[in-house]
Amino acid sequence: MRHRLVGLAAAVLVGAVVAVPQAQAQRVDAVVEWYDVTAGVLAAAPAPTQVTNNRTWAISWLAAARAVRHGHDRAFTEAAVASAVHDSLVRLVPSRAAEVDSALATTLARIPSGAAKSRGVAAGSAQARRTLAEREGDGLDPASVNAPFPVPPAAPGVWQPTPPAYAPAIQYGNRSAKPFTLRRADQFRPSPPPALDSSRYQRDLAEVRDYGSVDSTVRTEAQTRIASFWYQGSQPAFVTPVRVALTESRASLADRVRLVAVYNVAAVDTQIATSDAKYAYQLWRPVTALRTGGLPSWTPLHVTPAHPDYPSGHATYAGVSEQVLTSLTGPRTRQPFDLNSPTAPGVVIQYQTWRDLSRDNINARVWSGIHTRIADEVGTDLGRTVGRHTLATFDRLLG
Repeated sequence: MRHRLVGLAAAVLVGAVVAVPQAQAQRVDAVVEWYDVTAGVLAAAPAPTQVTNNRTWAISWLAAARAVRHGHDRAFTEAAVASAVHDSLVRLVPSRAAEVDSALATTLARIPSGAAKSRGVAAGSAQARRTLAEREGDGLDPASVNAPFPVPPAAPGVWQPTPPAYAPAIQYGNRSAKPFTLRRADQFRPSPPPALDSSRYQRDLAEVRDYGSVDSTVRTEAQTRIASFWYQGSQPAFVTPVRVALTESRASLADRVRLVAVYNVAAVDTQIATSDAKYAYQLWRPVTALRTGGLPSWTPLHVTPAHPDYPSGHATYAGVSEQVLTSLTGPRTRQPFDLNSPTAPGVVIQYQTWRDLSRDNINARVWSGIHTRIADEVGTDLGRTVGRHTLATFDRLLG
């Protein structure tokens, strides 16, 4: 609902812009405008796999970053951003073509006619075609992402489908997809998880047992709120924080386009790296470990997602977000900002530093009863590592 409202707000803003004088209309921020268009499209017509949605963001905004790289004229740059994102979205989410066409018409109507505007439109379209062609068949479509996973025989520590649905594993195919900047999916694969009989694993499992059960007597009300809040999908959870960074940034229009592109390219590569590690180690989830270990009726606060424990995907996503946003905008925002969540209606949490989002993601997955703390901490570190790599190598994608 929040994302639908964001899209609606963008549409209202667009309508208002058309009615005001040209000088005032020029104050519209084209980067935020098309960020909201992208968010609205993917909120209205999301793919069933989150990495596919991130792919749409990454392709659209990489095309825009390529198109504006050598542009200095404002008319050229705004037209290039609108054209690149428009053409990418129409191709990738054709069911929303009408609203994207309308948004493009609105943007172009306020840009003065001339050679710069025409060159911008042409550059955006050319880079959209180029980027879409490069990513054709990259293995990030829903069918490829959820390629069948042959479940191994049950054994101590080995992942098995989890209750209540005992659903087939998901995201197995991510590890075979084509990254944007990684050389290969296992480039930054973390070390194996601790042995089942190690003090670290036993301590972490006991923490999940006590704090993550549906009927826990030690988890506080505040901890339950955090767990429920961050039970939301990790990809949509960071749409608003990135927008906050975008609106607070004092960088040039081209640099802010680059911010959105870098972030989403890093997010795609992080999910590829995460699935590689998950299915390389195939560590069982806490619910399986606890029920096998003598607590047959133990139940987590939240339903366990259908893929292995180590590392945590939510935490990995938080880590890459923290790394990229800190590197591009600094460790904290000038003003605190509010976040809400579809999985915790009515709960609003205020943040000001990117690291605090990572902290709450790490804790939330333990308090939800669905991850060990080591899986969360290693996931956060993996995300930070992929984020640093993307920042260091992104310019090679611009070409």
